[in-house]
Amino acid sequence: MPDDVKTCYEEARQVYPISPKSAGALLRLGLEKLLVSLGQNDTIDTAIGNLVKAGVIDEHTQRAMDAMRVIGNSAVHPGFIDLDEEPETASFLFELMNIIVNETITKKQRVAKLYAKMPSDKLKGIEERAKRIK
Repeated sequence: MPDDVKTCYEEARQVYPISPKSAGALLRLGLEKLLVSLGQNDTIDTAIGNLVKAGVIDEHTQRAMDAMRVIGNSAVHPGFIDLDEEPETASFLFELMNIIVNETITKKQRVAKLYAKMPSDKLKGIEERAKRIK
C-alpha cells in the first residue's frame, strides 16, 4: 500500500470506533490517493473508468472501487447511506481497500518479482516471442 494511502487507512482505523462517517471519508480519500499512484488524476469516477478502459483493472476491482466511491461519498455528502446509523457498512470499506490494493499493487508486484527470477535465457525467449507477435 502506498505510504499516503496507508496514512489515510491507519487514521480511518483509529477514528472508526468514534466516527464511522469520518473513517468512510478517510478511506474514500485513500482511494483517491491510490488512483493517483496508479497514474489517474481525474475525478474518482473518471479515473476508475480510465483504468477499466485501459484494461488495468477487472470488473471485480472496478466494483470494489465504485462501492468505496459511493459509500465514501455518502460520508462526505449526505446520501442514501448513513455511516453513523450503519457503522458496519464503513467496516466493509476497510476490506474493500485491502482487496483493491491487493489487485492493483500487491499481486502485480509479486508476479513481477517471481517473473524476474526466471532464467535469463527463458526471459529472452519470451521477449523474442513478444516481438514476433507485435
